[in-house]
Amino acid sequence: QVQLVESGGGLVQAGGSLRLSCVASITFGTINNINWYRQGPGIQRDLVASITPDNITNYADSVKGRFTISRVNAKNTVYLQMNSLKPDDTSVYYCNAEHRWKFALSNFWGQGTQVTVSS
Repeated sequence: QVQLVESGGGLVQAGGSLRLSCVASITFGTINNINWYRQGPGIQRDLVASITPDNITNYADSVKGRFTISRVNAKNTVYLQMNSLKPDDTSVYYCNAEHRWKFALSNFWGQGTQVTVSS
């Protein structure tokens, strides 16, 4: 029902910026919250930022003040602007969307995009 395609990852030096994009394609239903997670090698997948359909945002403490999540509902697209990047931000970043169809809620994941921050 939902396909998520992430883009925008890459290699950047510490202090630099990247903008990740996540485009959701849906065949029916609606998209509720959209979230960005990240997962480093051997580490659990952690929530980085989330945004509701009404643009209420939430951030992990480690990225507050540096990352900004935004969405364009008409395009089913969510962005993660990442500034002042640190080597600790190096991870695979995953887009996650909550899909609603009638009374059912489901979660869908993108394939992930690698972000590498060099010191």
